[in-house]
Amino acid sequence: MTPSPDQPAISVRDLTVGFGKQVVLDQLSLEVHRGEVIGLVGASGGGKSVLLRTIIGLIPKWRGQIEIMGMQLDKATLPEIRTIGRRWGILFQQGALFSSLTVLQNVQFPMRENLTLSQPLLDELATAKLEMVGLTREDGDKFPSELSGGMTKRAALARALALDPEIVFLDEPTSGLDPISAGEFDVLISTLRQTFGLTVFMVTHDLDSLHTVCDRVAALADGKIVAVGPMHELLASTHPWVRSYFHGDRARVRAGAAH
Repeated sequence: MTPSPDQPAISVRDLTVGFGKQVVLDQLSLEVHRGEVIGLVGASGGGKSVLLRTIIGLIPKWRGQIEIMGMQLDKATLPEIRTIGRRWGILFQQGALFSSLTVLQNVQFPMRENLTLSQPLLDELATAKLEMVGLTREDGDKFPSELSGGMTKRAALARALALDPEIVFLDEPTSGLDPISAGEFDVLISTLRQTFGLTVFMVTHDLDSLHTVCDRVAALADGKIVAVGPMHELLASTHPWVRSYFHGDRARVRAGAAH
């Protein structure tokens, strides 16, 4: 099924998710436009990663509807779900690389699972993905334990891009990185989006990333999206949590450091 250009890449409607008796997401709705970078912010433990993992099917929902590229996942067959799953890539918060595999083998893993390719072609394609994110063929021979934090994020991004996805999910991509490495990663995301027309769904608390990378920002509070729009609209929001997040002491310190 080919979505129309004006159809959202991701559509979430009235989504409710919880654990036991605790409701984490409460009738949440959000649309992600095709080709945009959207940043999701919220309090620690407020449900940002839960939303991401529910969208990609790792956490079951209680109620609501999720559509990706025009496909309603509830009504999709298993082969259709596998097909749509190949159209997105995921970078988990700590990279989630397989420690027993080299970086090159990590990048090849989705290819082996979904494609039938010769080893020389696998090596060639995986090397191209590494170079795309600023790593070298020599880096591909290393194990995850031999990588710096920034290299780990880049390697995980290369794996997320292995199948040439249309959507990339990033869970706190700059967490644990020093400011220079985080800035370089932001530039990388912007470049990849512009080059390949990616849709990027980014969970983050990095104010610099929100300012420099995101077309829109969605704020999650009390289990709902309480504000969504370009950064200037979020800065003008009167919602108490949003005001506290963008105009609190730490926000002012970061803003002062940036200018």
